[in-house]
Amino acid sequence: KKPMMKHLAAGAVAAALLLTQDALAFQHQPPAASKRSGTQLFGVGSAVRRARDSLLSRERSREDLKIGIAGFYDRSSKLWEDVWGEHMHHGYYIPEDRTDHQQAQIDLIDEVLKWADLPESGDEEGAPKTMVDVGCGIGGSSRHISRKYGCTANGITLSPYQANRGNELAKEQGLDDKCSFQVADALDQPFDDNSFDLVWSLESGEHMPDKETFVNELFRVAAPGGRMIIVTWVHRDLEPGTSLTKKEERVLRKINRAYYLPTWCSTDDYVKLLEKNGAKNIKRDDWSYVIAPFWKAVIRSSLNLKSIVGLLKSGFSTQRGAYAMFLMLRGFKMGLIKFGMITCTKPEE
Repeated sequence: KKPMMKHLAAGAVAAALLLTQDALAFQHQPPAASKRSGTQLFGVGSAVRRARDSLLSRERSREDLKIGIAGFYDRSSKLWEDVWGEHMHHGYYIPEDRTDHQQAQIDLIDEVLKWADLPESGDEEGAPKTMVDVGCGIGGSSRHISRKYGCTANGITLSPYQANRGNELAKEQGLDDKCSFQVADALDQPFDDNSFDLVWSLESGEHMPDKETFVNELFRVAAPGGRMIIVTWVHRDLEPGTSLTKKEERVLRKINRAYYLPTWCSTDDYVKLLEKNGAKNIKRDDWSYVIAPFWKAVIRSSLNLKSIVGLLKSGFSTQRGAYAMFLMLRGFKMGLIKFGMITCTKPEE
């Protein structure tokens, strides 16, 4: 426990320094000679507001979230790929002491597909021919699923860097005729109704400020009889008439500031939204125990020289995100944060 406590203490110090950096950042932005004092004051006021909101862990507006998410992943995705590869999500840790972390991430995709009752290969009945990856990162899941089933894959992300990198990797891997990636909003997807046999959302739902619109869009673009899979961070389910504790809310607010997240919801909340849309064959689970070793592995990976140098170059928001890994681990240990699994099918017309 002592090494972990040292890391947590170091993280706390780092957080304080990072927040101080945020608060003082405007002092290091020399104003252009042509700018008037009013413009300068506006810039200072904006910086002070952002610093105050960070210190108080205030929730962001929907527009701030959208801009922040794009910027966060534009800045952090290269560092993640350099250290962890093309898959920007948790790994499947059974057995829990496995150390082949990149393979664990690939295994998570396959195990989720198996859990959702999809076949092992494209030759079997029920294999998808078209899929959409909502919140695709740099396209790791899309390319893996496309290879597995031979299906076409469309990925959407708010990050221009991720979309471009996803297309680069698809070309490098000989999949550019099957996989394409673009900048688009998951709450207003640029696809026709009833377009995809498989609607895949792996660790992107937590970024959605309007969960109902998010679920409605997943349902809209799914083909009749199509399969929807949502794998996302959620808070624990609540008994009727109860709410999260103030301590739990504080932890989530701090994580929200670091990762550009809106208010959290529970797996129960997702199930209710799917039921409202008329979803069939709803299945749910909690895989927190499956991915629990992931955050410790990420923290350990960040302690080598290459990761530290990359983090120092990556900018404040990525550095703050790195510190928030400790908060995620804390939330898992508290039983607050769950790795929610939800799947269902859209009724046949």
